[in-house]
Amino acid sequence: MTSLPWLDPDQLWFPPAEEALDDPDGLLALGGDLSTERLILAYRSGIFPWYSDEQPILWWSPNPRCVLYPQDIHVSRSLRRTLNQRRFHITADQVFSRIIRLCATTRSEGTWITDDMIASYSRLHRQGIAHSIEVWNNKGELAGGMYGLAIGQCFFGESMFSLESNASKVLMVHLAHQLQEWGYQIMDCQVESHHLLTMGARTIPRSEFLSIIEEYADRKPDQPDWTFNWQWHGPEA
Repeated sequence: MTSLPWLDPDQLWFPPAEEALDDPDGLLALGGDLSTERLILAYRSGIFPWYSDEQPILWWSPNPRCVLYPQDIHVSRSLRRTLNQRRFHITADQVFSRIIRLCATTRSEGTWITDDMIASYSRLHRQGIAHSIEVWNNKGELAGGMYGLAIGQCFFGESMFSLESNASKVLMVHLAHQLQEWGYQIMDCQVESHHLLTMGARTIPRSEFLSIIEEYADRKPDQPDWTFNWQWHGPEA
């Protein structure tokens, strides 16, 4: 078995993402910590943590990478009907702690969102790097949500949940259009799923993803804050 680098918490570095294993796909390194500095370096390097409580911290950079270009968001006919019904409205950064904890507890197959990860991403939220997106129904109840990181003109989606049918799809439409308005170039979805692919996501080679991150992670988006103002205005042509 190929040995993996063990990261010393006192040394801030990662091996190149290109050195990640093919099997399991993308596993790059172990150890380190979840400090703000290391997490930012990880995402800027195309790397993210994914592990469970009984494991050391595992760092990944899969190949290919699942991404969504905001302008490519796909709105199906049935989803248009849901949007036209205006059953939901979208906010950002209103209840970050609640969103990340629901992302952890609503997954039937278990979660990698440990208490340490919640604490670390909450620190990133307080620094204006991690953000939550909330979906509310017309009764003012939380219907779904997502959290992720914004670095330059790149948004790194981490986890999403839905408590009501189509809530996560409505979130994705609003988020993609809002990111496009703000000048974001890409949304990282990490690993492909049927749900993401039906929404317009695609897989690209890791090398292409790393080039995009390198080009756009230092460019400021055109946004004053994380207030969502994009609204659905009826069927698209």
